Order: sequence, then structure tokens, then C-alpha cells
Amino acid sequence: MGIIETLEKWDKALFLILNGSHNSFFDFLMPWISNKYVWIPLYAALLYWLIKTDRSKTLYILVSLGLLIFISDQLASGFLKPTVERLRPCYDLEIKDQVHLLKGCGGKFGFASSHASNSFGIAFFCWLMLRKNYKHIWLLLPWAAIIAYSRVYLGVHFPGDVIMGALIGLGAAFLVKYLFDKASIIQLRT
Repeated sequence: MGIIETLEKWDKALFLILNGSHNSFFDFLMPWISNKYVWIPLYAALLYWLIKTDRSKTLYILVSLGLLIFISDQLASGFLKPTVERLRPCYDLEIKDQVHLLKGCGGKFGFASSHASNSFGIAFFCWLMLRKNYKHIWLLLPWAAIIAYSRVYLGVHFPGDVIMGALIGLGAAFLVKYLFDKASIIQLRT
């Protein structure tokens, strides 16, 4: 058995453990956590704090956030899902009858999770931008992890899907922060 097959075997085994640990409270809560619209007040607060930190860079902040979401979402959903074509757990013939599915399965392919890439991208970018001014901003990292876990709990992603999504979000956040800093330096020179 090769490395990829071994990793997939472990990923499926971990998925079955995490997805199989259900209770009525989390069955109610996880669909809410996974719903991106529930987090609009948090997104608005983060945008407010980002702009409040340096109003002169409002345009750069808005462009950076748009670029961040574009990169993280498109890399996960626009590129990897159709390229890798890894089935979601609920479509995987080997385990689909064991999947505890709380709501719809979603598209056929799940690698990598765009929920995880977007939430980790936002969390890391805001942490990089705001850590000097807001000491509790690190709490965005467990928030992103809970969103990623909710995708496994709901039966729509394997753990490897959300781990790769988190790595994509992390990379996108660092790239966009680097570009933001470069643009800010150029603005200072002019």
C-alpha cells in the first residue's frame, strides 16, 4: 500500500470516529456553525476593527479581503475540487452507508474544503493585521477550527479536506498580508 492509500485509509478512519460521535446538542448546533450567513455580524465587526486600526488604508483593506477570499475560495473550490476529484464522504461507496449526514451532501467532490480555507484565511489575516491592537484576536483561530470541524461532523468533508483547506487559508492570508504590506510601503513613498 502506497503513501496516498495509507493516508486515505487513516483519513477515512478518523472521519468515521469524528462523524460518528453525535449528540442532539451538536446535531442542532453544527449546521448553524457551518452556515456562513450566521457569521455576518462577526465579519462586520472584523471589518470595523480593521478599518478602525488605520482608516488611511481602508481601500487596501477592502481589496485585501476581496483578494484573500478569491484566492482561498478559488484554490479550494475552483481548482482543487475539480482537479483532484476526491469524493465527499457521503458519495464514497466504501463508507457512505456509515456517514451521519445532517443536511445535504453538497457537490460531488470535497478536497479541499472552501469553508475551512475561507475561515482560516480570514482568521489568520485578521490575526496578522490586528494582533498588536486586540489581544484576544487569536480567538479567531479556534473559531476557524470549529467551522472546519463542523464540516466533518456534518458528514460533508474528510479531515484531510479541512486540513488542506486550513493550509490554503493560511497561505492565502500570509500572501495577502505580504502584498498589503508592500502596497502600504509604496503608498508611503508616494
